[in-house]
Amino acid sequence: MSESHVPPVITVESASVGYGEALVFRDLSLTIPKGQVTALCGPNGCGKSTALKAMRGLLPTRAGQILLDQTPIGGWGAKALARQIAILGQSPSAPQEMRVRDLVALGRYSHRAAFRTLSQEDSAAIETALEATDMAALSERPLGALSGGQLQRAWLAMVVAQEAPVIFLDEPTNHLDIAHALNVLDLVRHLSQTGGKTVVIVLHDLNMAARVADRVVLFRDGRIAADGAVADVLTEARISAVFDIACQVLTRPGSALPLIVPLGPLPQARRG
Repeated sequence: MSESHVPPVITVESASVGYGEALVFRDLSLTIPKGQVTALCGPNGCGKSTALKAMRGLLPTRAGQILLDQTPIGGWGAKALARQIAILGQSPSAPQEMRVRDLVALGRYSHRAAFRTLSQEDSAAIETALEATDMAALSERPLGALSGGQLQRAWLAMVVAQEAPVIFLDEPTNHLDIAHALNVLDLVRHLSQTGGKTVVIVLHDLNMAARVADRVVLFRDGRIAADGAVADVLTEARISAVFDIACQVLTRPGSALPLIVPLGPLPQARRG
């Protein structure tokens, strides 16, 4: 079945979303296809994280609607929604003394009845998540004793343990060196290609987006500037128009993926 005949997991229909009285988006329409990695990219303040929060039901819509599996997002109960969409924000926090295993166990919250201990199914999901993120050997270590890359993998393990078919990640490579960032992106690809997960990931780095995503959505000033396959969206003209920079788009060695080389900001007269 072609992608055009597969119902989207999430549909945003003419939605207006914002904070307080200020709207970030007016009339936003967007679909998230099942089983793919969709990267949301754009300049600071363009609305990437706002779109992610709205699709997770963390921000109400002022107009329009957001559907998850053809059901309005507001019609899902909190635990039911958590079983469908796992989200990892930009700056998650937990006590430094907490063990990795206990953090990962928090991902089972939506599957457990109140005051119940971990079931065999919960324990199995935790072990699977620790293995998938290469954190099994560190499962008894306190969070405060982890490196930045290890800590990010611990948080990702918590998300994996949630066993939601859809995963939202907001800048998961922030504060990581290049090796750890690439490891995180490889894990995201694995979750999609092998685990069948639908992933929506917010990224600043376009080359990282090109590496991990099937599809890229470029935002600018609260609107969608481009949406489509990686090679179709990440062109010199579109990148220049969205980010106000001159750039050259090459072909990545060993693949057909684009490799973006920024050359510098555009002259002031050409911005806007």
